Amino acid sequence: MSNVTLQIGGRAYTVACAEGEEARLTGLGNLINDKVQSMGSGHNEVRQLLFAALLLADEVHERSNPVTSPAMHEPDLADQLEMIADRLEKCADTLED
Repeated sequence: MSNVTLQIGGRAYTVACAEGEEARLTGLGNLINDKVQSMGSGHNEVRQLLFAALLLADEVHERSNPVTSPAMHEPDLADQLEMIADRLEKCADTLED
């Protein structure tokens, strides 16, 4: 086991890791620190770390689930709008009767 000291949000955190994982853990710590630094100092330490984790998780999610082109969704959207219009017309007919 090795120990790595990470500098995040102006504080030092010592974390244990397997031999050979020091560079990877340091890199991950740098990513977290970059997110914390980009948010400014308007939040307490716990909230900063929470937001940094959420932002990083969102980035990972975006990369693993890329959004398709909006143009590909247009037919689906048009179909849905047509169904909604049909329902509204039926409701209006029912109210008129």
